[in-house]
This record gives sequence, structure tokens and C-alpha cells, in this order.
Amino acid sequence: MILGYKISSDIEDMDLSTIHGYLSQSYWAKNIPLKTMEIAINHSLCFGVFTNSGNQIAFARMITDSATFAYLSDVFVLEEHRGKGISKWLMQEILAHPQLQGIRRMALATSDAHGLYQQFGFKVLGSPASFMELHQPDVYL
Repeated sequence: MILGYKISSDIEDMDLSTIHGYLSQSYWAKNIPLKTMEIAINHSLCFGVFTNSGNQIAFARMITDSATFAYLSDVFVLEEHRGKGISKWLMQEILAHPQLQGIRRMALATSDAHGLYQQFGFKVLGSPASFMELHQPDVYL
């Protein structure tokens, strides 16, 4: 726990305006339409970090079948709240969530946060030749 903040995985608590404002400017979801983001959130296990006054300052979502696989996506902490341990606390809460226990494989993709995720046991792909992707980077344009 971090004084002055709380974490929720209640979808009703998520501030779509804050989330969309960040994600639509991010390198991984630039220009994502609001409707697309809403659908993604409604079909994921979401986590938000909020100030005690209720303002959302961080977000993450797990795309999962809740049995065998989970993909961590859309993780962010607003810049003015960085450096306080929020991302680590958020990761601890995500990995401890009851719906994510017993998952055989969790995956994620990052360009700049390897150090954070390595602290929680994530590693580069052990056999990258086994993984494939269909990537459409300009789908939101």
C-alpha cells in the first residue's frame, strides 16, 4: 500500500477519459478510438490506481481466459505520480489477484520497462521462434 493511493479492479471505477487520454498518445496504442478502448476494457481484467480523492493516476489490464493464459497490456502511471513505487505496487496487486492464480503463461510486450517486469519474474522469450504475430500497427489511423 502507498499512502494517499488505492487500487481497484472494479471496472466501474475506471476513468475512461483519463485512460483514453493517455493510451491515445502512447507509442503502443496511438490514436486508439475511444469505442475500441471501451470494448477492450470491458473484456479485460482491469486495474486502476487512484488518489484518495478518486482521480485515476495509473492503469493496467490483463487480457485473460482466467485459466491458462494472460497478457499484460496498457500499463501506465501518469508522469506526475512516477517515482513513488506505484508501478511496483500495481504489479504486486495484479500478480496477487485471485483470478490470475494458476495461470500457466503470462506475457507482455514493452519497449522501455524491461527492468520493472524482470523484478516480477518476466523474462525475454525462451524460444522466440515459437511465437508468431499478426501485427497491424496502423489500424487506428
